[in-house]
Amino acid sequence: MPAMALYLSLHHWLTHRNRGQARSYKWRPLNRNCQQTMLMQGSGLRHPCFINSATPPPITTLFPAHTSCYCDRPLPGSNLDLIRLSLLIFSLALSTTAAATISESHGYAQFGVLKYPASFTHFDWVNPEAPKAGTLRIMANGTFDTLNPYTFKGSSPISTPNFGQYGVSELNEPLMVGTGQYDPSGDEPTSSYGLIAKTVEYSEDRSWVVFNLRPEARFHDGKPITAFDVAFSYRTLLRDGHPQYRTALQEVQRVDILNRHRIRFVFKRSGNPLLILRLGELPVLPQHYWKNRDFKATTFEPPMGSGPYRITQVRPGRSLVFERVKDYWGKDLPVNRGKYNFNRVEVEFYRDADVAFEAFKAGEFDIYIEHQAKNWFTGYDYPAVNDGKVIKAQIAHQIPTQTQGLFMNTRRNTFADIKVREALGLMFNFEWTNRTLFNNAYQRSVSYYPNSEFTASDVPAGREFLILSPYRAQLPPKLFTQPFAASKTDGGGVPRDTIRRALNLLAEAGWKFTDRGLANSAGQPLRFEILLVNPSLERILQPYIEDLTRIGIDARLRTVDRAQYKQRLDQFDFDIILMTLNQTLSPGLEQWQYFHSSQANIKGSKNYAGVANPVVDNLLNQLLAAKTRDDQVATSKALDRVLLWQHYMIPNWYLNTHRLAYRNRFAFVTTPPYTLGLRAWWLKPSEKNQ
Repeated sequence: MPAMALYLSLHHWLTHRNRGQARSYKWRPLNRNCQQTMLMQGSGLRHPCFINSATPPPITTLFPAHTSCYCDRPLPGSNLDLIRLSLLIFSLALSTTAAATISESHGYAQFGVLKYPASFTHFDWVNPEAPKAGTLRIMANGTFDTLNPYTFKGSSPISTPNFGQYGVSELNEPLMVGTGQYDPSGDEPTSSYGLIAKTVEYSEDRSWVVFNLRPEARFHDGKPITAFDVAFSYRTLLRDGHPQYRTALQEVQRVDILNRHRIRFVFKRSGNPLLILRLGELPVLPQHYWKNRDFKATTFEPPMGSGPYRITQVRPGRSLVFERVKDYWGKDLPVNRGKYNFNRVEVEFYRDADVAFEAFKAGEFDIYIEHQAKNWFTGYDYPAVNDGKVIKAQIAHQIPTQTQGLFMNTRRNTFADIKVREALGLMFNFEWTNRTLFNNAYQRSVSYYPNSEFTASDVPAGREFLILSPYRAQLPPKLFTQPFAASKTDGGGVPRDTIRRALNLLAEAGWKFTDRGLANSAGQPLRFEILLVNPSLERILQPYIEDLTRIGIDARLRTVDRAQYKQRLDQFDFDIILMTLNQTLSPGLEQWQYFHSSQANIKGSKNYAGVANPVVDNLLNQLLAAKTRDDQVATSKALDRVLLWQHYMIPNWYLNTHRLAYRNRFAFVTTPPYTLGLRAWWLKPSEKNQ
């Protein structure tokens, strides 16, 4: 029997003893004295402690057949003093370091310490006494064809821009909040606090984690949330969910149900602090709801949830209505106090941004998050703004902005040569675009992690240099001697020297001038298209197309509808796309999804460029194994630098502020540095009845 497992048993007993719930426990091998039920699917087993319960669960977990299992039900007739003595003897047999490696807390910090103590009552940026009343009307840019956000098939509301910022969604509550999509932190970058999980236990070497669930946690139908639901969620997402879940959960070796409210995840390797955050983000699905439904199918039936809102009305692809759950089980939790203050949230979906903005001006909804620079500077001169009925606000933030750029599909021969990719980057005239189309509103991206401390700058030094040095022979020599720099213009045309450099690179890659433009030795023209889904982007990229045409490249724009766009992305059926990649406050497994070679040929993955680089793979492994914030920052900078010098994308631009307009009927405490914080807004007293 593993020493750590014995210690866990002692630790669990002591916890219950301190709570005035002294019970006796016994360890038994799973395949000997414990009753067991083999399931036909995979290696899943019923937990032996619940075989004889009144309502035995149909499924538990993914125990390997050799795994030891601990039963925590009281053993009739056992001698408590003897059990205590036995556990004490076993504990003394453990090393002192083993006894010191267990932590239990109300939250988890990947690095450092938590900002908020166990006694905290609410976050600093919310009003815990905010009144709950009224209706919030919002818009979403796009459409949806399913209400299941977890599958490969279909597009759910959460996939539309900004939808997650409003504080309502079809997402299921996770174990912990602070990281992930569900309820991002306002003022901490790498910390999470218990939601469904009351506390989290973990070893110092981060080789396993135990989540202790709140007994009061309930789904909307009143059924309790148990460890069986967590195990079911893990297995379902791993087997039937979007491929991103298989990537995110790949480091989990097994899942152990310890009792109805305790579940343990054991990792394939130690030193995995980020995985605990990712597991805390795991959405908890109701087993009883999904067991007789097709999880992979698209659906307009609102799935069963457990959060502060439920969907009550659906107009497929057009609108949703959320209503606050009045008997919501978690309304008084510290992580929820002051949030979710509207009784009703109505969402209209608009496929055209110009139509949506006109609807906002007409008073059809309450908040508009602006993404068009031209509109921000010229579109808000109308009476409601001038009279103060609509507030126009630009608010600085510290959120790592999305990676935005023109990603070249290196699976295609045209873009397999780094020289071609570099040449295409040289021809992008950001300064002209920013001046002419954006009123100089943006800054040029020269990083995959703009507006963050993960941005590579200058030349490699210190810890970053040490990380990169073993790969010197595999990297461009310039990477170590000069900082990466994007091409620049004076705001006019592309300079002749820049054009000459681009043509020389193309010539070295085998593309020569002919009477039909640039062609290779087989006479094939250099031809590609940029795939778009938003027609408004055409005016932004058309000047780039014209500059490429001038040097003999047959480049075109192609705009398709959202359904076709998603299908082509999932199948990597494109040459170049204008894409944004969501970044987090703590780079980790999502970087694996974006850039690891294992994802290059997985349909539906987010490795759009087809990155398959052993140096990048090694850096990603180091990033996931980072034990301190300094290690994480240095490794992220090294990764950023390598990706930039491989020219997988043409960096675009970024904005380090929120741009929003809203009707002057709302109040809020402040806008925290790491989120817009709309979930903590409330109606002014004079507006409650409107």
